[in-house]
Amino acid sequence: MSIQSIAHVEYHSADADATAAALCADYGFTAVPPEPDQLAAAESAHARTVLVRQGGIRFLLRSADDPAHPVARYAARHGEGVAALALSCPDPQAALDRAERHGARVLDRAGGLVAGFGDTALRFVPEVPAAPEPAGSGPQLLDALDHAAICLPAGQLADAVRFCEAALGMHRIFGEYIEVGEQAMDSSVVQSASGEVTFTLIEPDTSRRAGQIDTFLADHDGAGVQHLAFRTGDIATAVRGARDRGVAFLTTPGTYYDALAERLGETAIPVETLRELDVLVDQDHGGQLFQIFARSTHPRRTYFVELIERQGAGTFGTANIKALYEAVERQRAAASV
Repeated sequence: MSIQSIAHVEYHSADADATAAALCADYGFTAVPPEPDQLAAAESAHARTVLVRQGGIRFLLRSADDPAHPVARYAARHGEGVAALALSCPDPQAALDRAERHGARVLDRAGGLVAGFGDTALRFVPEVPAAPEPAGSGPQLLDALDHAAICLPAGQLADAVRFCEAALGMHRIFGEYIEVGEQAMDSSVVQSASGEVTFTLIEPDTSRRAGQIDTFLADHDGAGVQHLAFRTGDIATAVRGARDRGVAFLTTPGTYYDALAERLGETAIPVETLRELDVLVDQDHGGQLFQIFARSTHPRRTYFVELIERQGAGTFGTANIKALYEAVERQRAAASV
């Protein structure tokens, strides 16, 4: 029943067509007809469903005009966001049965849906065969979903890790307690055996000053996906392309790049290019990874996008998680001015 990949992301908003148009305009996604099984799991008389894709990334975008519809209720409660992550596996029924045996609450047995993290559910679906890019697609900036970052209320991290291990067959690959000034958070990274499904699970340390994770939980009204990371094979080209399309990214102080040579030595992407594009870099035993965070356009600023390129690196180092924390703090500070 091992999980193979994130087949698609189910994203609920007030206007599925507008959300789809933004993904296409900002990041080069292409709208395609939803598969019959996706529509069967998603459609109703009052719901609108749009599928966009790029590389191995698929977004099933939904909205509903009836305020009593579950999609509309989700959007009203959370602003909008990731309502479900569809996990592909060889035997979805066996995966659901295992999850249920290990305590997962079944929400829709026919649809393979179980409760996950707050109102973000998990859906077990058949493996998705590789497909060529749709006709008319432009240059491809993005390849796959690298990971999902999920914020949890304080005290829930350990249980969430156990759930991922027992119910989903994932394993913990990294953990770190991060302090930034008077704020702090605890995190664990869990990953499927395939290496293609990675969750970064984060909880705040409520004994310290409230920070961005506390703000997310309050503004989002509970646990949920804080960001999705899109993997690319050429982050410099991807960032330039997204910027040309109007995407705004968080900036990084010049002092960060002044210290890179001493901290990491030579970088696979020249420091001058990283500085120009505000791209961050970290490394582990396998190599280097490069990342940048887009400014949130979410109605409540509780969801954003990351771009990431891996050159051998397979894990998440302390500097990465701390860089994310500090980057979001910079956005919060700028928004309060």
